[in-house]
Amino acid sequence: MKSKGKSLAVLIVLACIAAVLCVTSTIGVGADKKLSMKNIKRGLDLSGGVTIVYQADKENVTDDEMRMATTLIQSRLDRKNWTEAEVARQGSNRIRVEIPGVEDAESAIDELGKTAQLQFVDEEGNVLLDGSMIEDAKKEVGSVDKNTAAQPYVSLKFNAEGTQAFADATKNNMGKRLLIVMDNDVISAPTVNSVIDTGEAMITGSFTGESAQELADLIKEGAMPFNLTVMEMNNIGARLGANAIQTSLKSAIVGVALVLLFMLLVYRVGGLAADWALGIYMGLEIAVLSLFGVTLTLPGIAGVILSVGMAVDANVIIFERLKEEIASGKSMRSAVKGSFSRALPAILDGNVTTLIAAAVLYFMGTGTIKGFAVTLMIGIVLSMFTAVVITRLIIMGIIGLGITKPSYFAVKKVKTNQ
Repeated sequence: MKSKGKSLAVLIVLACIAAVLCVTSTIGVGADKKLSMKNIKRGLDLSGGVTIVYQADKENVTDDEMRMATTLIQSRLDRKNWTEAEVARQGSNRIRVEIPGVEDAESAIDELGKTAQLQFVDEEGNVLLDGSMIEDAKKEVGSVDKNTAAQPYVSLKFNAEGTQAFADATKNNMGKRLLIVMDNDVISAPTVNSVIDTGEAMITGSFTGESAQELADLIKEGAMPFNLTVMEMNNIGARLGANAIQTSLKSAIVGVALVLLFMLLVYRVGGLAADWALGIYMGLEIAVLSLFGVTLTLPGIAGVILSVGMAVDANVIIFERLKEEIASGKSMRSAVKGSFSRALPAILDGNVTTLIAAAVLYFMGTGTIKGFAVTLMIGIVLSMFTAVVITRLIIMGIIGLGITKPSYFAVKKVKTNQ
């Protein structure tokens, strides 16, 4: 009786977990609907948006320059709160930007702004140095001299070439203004008060914290090593994404329903345990995708469906081994232990090799390929956990309730020991 009570308690806990995951994945938690399907970010192909292709306005662009330009564009997108946008190099001198949830490509370009070069110019209009010589620019708060209170200012740090160029610029323009120009617009015009040859400088003035941060951001963005020209811009309608979601969901529902029915008919009690574990797995997958802010794309949905198949495959291996163990005449508990220990190497081999392939796709791929790899990796880890841990707990709980008849586990004939 004590054993039955413990088994029943385990099954009740697992049933509650499944119910909670079902509710959270459908309704979510709080006003933001966290941990639900509605809270999962959608990629460009699902929610619509724009694609913009920039080309470097410079011959013989180096890999380092392209990497810097890509990083700066991504930083600008993040500051515009387009955190789901993706930036990727395309060919030798082009950069592709994808921004989900935006309907007008031209307005996106206007909001993103032109990726212009920054220049330091004297009062005669001579360019003394450019933004590629700046290593960093950031807002600071402190006293700029002994007689003033703490105030916001912008600190600059130059590279080796910039240190020498800025030293010469300040030496030759003492008491004059040094214009900081972007897109032919003067964004700041500080007066040179001393020769600065340390590689670090500060821009002071009547800054607020916000205006100092804005200037620092502009200077960092102006560190672009070349101008970028818009070569292509396209709108992807949200209608296409909506149709894709509906089609994908219908396919997923039909596929999963057939899998659940197949497991139940072929493995009976074992199939019930597998379906139960699969429900928990799907709830966990939705919660993880929402919790970690994974951007879901059509290939990402394919990764989710593929990982569902792998989760079922692990259960098939386990229950085929279980049927063999029961048919050999072992006790039910011994058969369960033997089936999981025999199935584990095959499950690990299949899942680990797929996990390695997914990791390669993630680190070597871009855009939607990464989306597929991310959902596949998450699915593999969760499927191994649910197959090896959750399914075993469910089976042991069912056996603990006294449901041990071999036919309940699709075993027709049991070997008897003479």
